[in-house]
Amino acid sequence: MPENNIEIMRLLPFMILGGSIVVSLVIEMFSKKSMVYLPALSIIAFLATGLLSLQTFNESVVIFGGTMQVGGQAAIFSFIFNIAAIIVTLNSVNYLKKYGAELGEFYILMQSSILGMMVMASAKDLFTVFIGLELMSICFYVLAGLNRKRKESNEAALKYFLLGAFATGFIVYGIALIYGMVGSTSIEAIIYNFYNLSDNLVFLAGIALFLVGFSFKIAVFPFHMWVPDVYQGSATTVTGLMSTTGKSAAFSVILIILSAVFAGNVANKFAPYFATVAVASMLLGSIVAIAQKNLKRMLAYSSIAHAGYMSIGLAAGNPESVAGIIFYLAAYVFMNLGAFGVIAVVEGENDKFVSLDSYAGLGKKNPMLAAFMALFMFALAGIPPMAGFFGKYYVFLSAIKSDLTWLALVGVLSSVISVYFYIRVVIYMYFKDVEDDFVVKPSLTGYTAIFISGLLVLFFGLMPEKLMNLITATF
Repeated sequence: MPENNIEIMRLLPFMILGGSIVVSLVIEMFSKKSMVYLPALSIIAFLATGLLSLQTFNESVVIFGGTMQVGGQAAIFSFIFNIAAIIVTLNSVNYLKKYGAELGEFYILMQSSILGMMVMASAKDLFTVFIGLELMSICFYVLAGLNRKRKESNEAALKYFLLGAFATGFIVYGIALIYGMVGSTSIEAIIYNFYNLSDNLVFLAGIALFLVGFSFKIAVFPFHMWVPDVYQGSATTVTGLMSTTGKSAAFSVILIILSAVFAGNVANKFAPYFATVAVASMLLGSIVAIAQKNLKRMLAYSSIAHAGYMSIGLAAGNPESVAGIIFYLAAYVFMNLGAFGVIAVVEGENDKFVSLDSYAGLGKKNPMLAAFMALFMFALAGIPPMAGFFGKYYVFLSAIKSDLTWLALVGVLSSVISVYFYIRVVIYMYFKDVEDDFVVKPSLTGYTAIFISGLLVLFFGLMPEKLMNLITATF
């Protein structure tokens, strides 16, 4: 087969999603039933893209003159992004009506953001990273302010945009310094020269600025200030998308840019930075979450803590930590999406019933939703044999192998603290009397999304070796 045809086949997942975006735009412009067609089209496109991406997990090929790499770890990330997008789409069908933002643009923006994430995870050039990042970020800024009639939505979009643009400035300046020292924006060239430049202050400053920019994206302390307000003010399904796939895409880039460190070719000079932000993020996220009564805000601080747990793997800087971080991200994506899915179903109009008190007596009111919410809370708390437990286990184990046992112990301490606010939700659902007497409106698509999330959380928890073997096969 000619080389051009091979590249086209490798790019087929990107082409399918890109084609779906174009078709979605045409449907939105010319069809009065766009809100019927677009969710179905999005699900089909995400499913096809995810399955095609996964087929190349054991073979990695660099294309487009060395600017992109398809297959390998990028395939795993693309699969996670697209399956998560299916769950968000199912959650959003009925939720957008309650939120007052039943707009076809939602699905077009979501498809575009997923395409940006796939580009980021496949990048082999710093400019490719930047293009994917901007595509994802711009879509997120608009999605955060989707309902222009709500003050909270506008505030969330503005805060996210301003701080996101600020973070992008760090990334661009970092790219400039790296280019100045390496003479190329190719990530392969950066990896090749990493050892020789590991004592060059300008090069290290460039990498540091690049990492600081992405620290905003993964929302670790002290770059977390936008998270609580943006997560609370955005639509619940959008919050689920941003807090999971957006975080995963940012971590994929950090793993790419520091691949020389993770391969053991150079010393991890950024270990003190990652260890510091890990400790601060874990403790701040877990402690402040205790005081939150709004569940979306509680999960926002929880996401800061989880970013801290994954940063332990970045501090460890060994091959085991890469596998552990990817496993953790896969588990976190689906247990967090499941929790936000339950909130989206229970939530009433104008952000009603998102407080902890609203979940009092949910076990009697809607046993199925309560059971799934309990499952997701146990998983997020890291209680075995849930997926969250094994995610933390693999990351902590990588830290111990790098003689960072103290960091793993801080992670265990933070996990113990976090158990309180996760289990508190379960106690309210099963052991508290009903305070907000309302009827949970059934949502077939919402229930389907919750069921898929719960199934994946149980699967990764009961058979973690299946996912771990898939991840390690990409090395």
